[in-house]
Amino acid sequence: PLFKKPACDWMLVGLGNPGAQYARTRHNMGFLALDLLEKQLGADKEKQRHQALCASAVWHGQKLLLVRPQTFMNASGLASRLKHYKLPPERIVVLFDDISLPVGKIRVRPSGSAGGHNGIKSIISALGTDQFPRVKIGVGAKPSPDYDLADWVLGTVPKADQPALQTALGHAADAALCLIEDGVQAAESRFNGLKVCTEGAGGLRRPYLFCLGRKDMEEKTAGGKKKTAKEELRRNKLHIPHPVRR
Repeated sequence: PLFKKPACDWMLVGLGNPGAQYARTRHNMGFLALDLLEKQLGADKEKQRHQALCASAVWHGQKLLLVRPQTFMNASGLASRLKHYKLPPERIVVLFDDISLPVGKIRVRPSGSAGGHNGIKSIISALGTDQFPRVKIGVGAKPSPDYDLADWVLGTVPKADQPALQTALGHAADAALCLIEDGVQAAESRFNGLKVCTEGAGGLRRPYLFCLGRKDMEEKTAGGKKKTAKEELRRNKLHIPHPVRR
């Protein structure tokens, strides 16, 4: 054909640094969010493409390519070879860490500058535009202005903050799928104002189980009556532990 059809409908790019020594650092939030998405979507095994690890999945009829750049953060755009896939920028969702947000918070944005994040700066350079959606995952600000930024983002989140972080990673995964199904504005509305809740049995609660999908969000009670997962969540009865494994 004269114009080759893109190999996927959407691309989800999680930013981070390769290597076991960086696996749990603040700068690897994008990788950790992709871990959840790959598990939730039943993605195929990751394969090396260009300078990135890529896995494929299908979400409500949409073909997704989950991309994990294997260069270091500053060359994320080069590793992703974004233009190779011939997708419009608005169908490339980037997940990454943000020091301007507290641990436990996420923020969905339709576009914007790099904000000092070198990985995003590289993506913007590769695409030639900053008009692509992103999901920011809070890792907290430096403890003092004199604290070295590289040391901060390459450090790990304290144990006390892990429950809030794990919840936020689940929200980020959900927000990316919400964005794909219902658009950026819907994802902003549903996820940008979420408060972290780590109380109760199981320790972690997901206020919006978007990864289950609307058509799949029904459960049968013991008496046979159908009850939606949303209803359970509104009553704060459904607790969803969300471990992150590498």
